[in-house]
Amino acid sequence: MASPVWLFDLDNTLHDASRYIFPHINRSMVGYIRQLLGVDEDEATRIRQDYWQRYGATLLGLMRHHGADPHHFLRHTHQFPDLKSMLVFERGLCAMLRRLPGRKIVFSNAPLRYSEAVLELTGISNCFDAVYGVERLRFQPKPAVAGFRRLLRSEGIDPGRCIMVEDVLANLRTAKRLGMKTVWISAATRQPPWVDVRLVSILDLPRHRQRLWVRDQRS
Repeated sequence: MASPVWLFDLDNTLHDASRYIFPHINRSMVGYIRQLLGVDEDEATRIRQDYWQRYGATLLGLMRHHGADPHHFLRHTHQFPDLKSMLVFERGLCAMLRRLPGRKIVFSNAPLRYSEAVLELTGISNCFDAVYGVERLRFQPKPAVAGFRRLLRSEGIDPGRCIMVEDVLANLRTAKRLGMKTVWISAATRQPPWVDVRLVSILDLPRHRQRLWVRDQRS
């Protein structure tokens, strides 16, 4: 039987970015937009939120509509005074990941350097076979199907072997349309039809692996 391939989102999936990291990034993005476009803070906030909702990443909107340099944007919006002190994650994360059979890949809309730093500081970098930040996706972030297809081609993976673990429903919808199994990390009570498993804690993932991988597939 072929082993599954686990595709893990990073922020708010493998760690809690909402408490410290996202507020810091959002402030940095607002400051960047203010300087780039010459708008006030309220307008910069509106633009940031609008592009995130429309494209899955503020960066993509700035590239499409304002010709922003993606490398410059990522470098200036992902600087942290002390990233280690801002990380919030569950201590059993490494042990949980090692219990899962098959390959494991990080699939994030965040920049590669930041993603690798988070994995190193949380002690789980050795659990993954590959890390895809937005640069490796040619700046086609989730939920755009182009980023998914680029990863699948680069790794030579059939989407039918993949299990996508995410906190954002729009990203899971794309994964399901491509034929992947989906795991939603969320405390919500509802479960959309494109979600196979909903978990409050990612540490519960091994208990559901049989439910997610029961097909008799050949290598």
